[in-house]
Amino acid sequence: MSLVQHAVEVSTAGVLLEGDLLLPESAAGIVVFAHGSGSSRFSVRNRRVALHFAQQGLATLLFDLLTAEESLIDEQTRALRFDIPLIGSRMTGAVDWVAEQPLTRGLPIGLFGASTGAAAALVAAARRPERVGVVVSRGGRPDLADESLPAVRAPTLLLVGGRDGQVIALNEAAMARMSCACELLTVPGATHLFEEPGTLETVEAKAARWFLRHLAGRPDTA
Repeated sequence: MSLVQHAVEVSTAGVLLEGDLLLPESAAGIVVFAHGSGSSRFSVRNRRVALHFAQQGLATLLFDLLTAEESLIDEQTRALRFDIPLIGSRMTGAVDWVAEQPLTRGLPIGLFGASTGAAAALVAAARRPERVGVVVSRGGRPDLADESLPAVRAPTLLLVGGRDGQVIALNEAAMARMSCACELLTVPGATHLFEEPGTLETVEAKAARWFLRHLAGRPDTA
């Protein structure tokens, strides 16, 4: 499958943020990534997952939730990575940007969030129910979306490492507050970062199946 990558600037919430857009031929939809706390669009795990999605026919957008200046501040203070209203508003703006850009306009939109990025994705899904068709969280903190949780309408998949007990509990608590179609799946043997052999492959397969089922109506895709 032919893949084309574009360096883009995402205009969102009053700032321009650097991003990488990966487009396969005849994309079935697009997945917008929200990276985890202290990470960026260069996250090795997210880039690997994004490539897998693209090979399955899904366009992907990885972008920085913070500006370069903010990233420097966050490295010192660790405060902005947990500013869910800030990153949630930027994720919402990114959804609008994708919906309006010539290269991606008309594609069904899914969101993939890791760690605190999962909360940002759920905030955006709650604010843009007409645009966000599906959400997947990897080792996420959906509980941090707080008041947005009951407003999420998109089918949501929560993927958590089987050895990440505290985060499992936080995901269970978040799921109890959600009224959309929602599943919590634990990946056996995985800790928070899914570094164990085979665990990230499981995330890729489960997430791709969820996106293709809900964005493209392909329930049998692995």
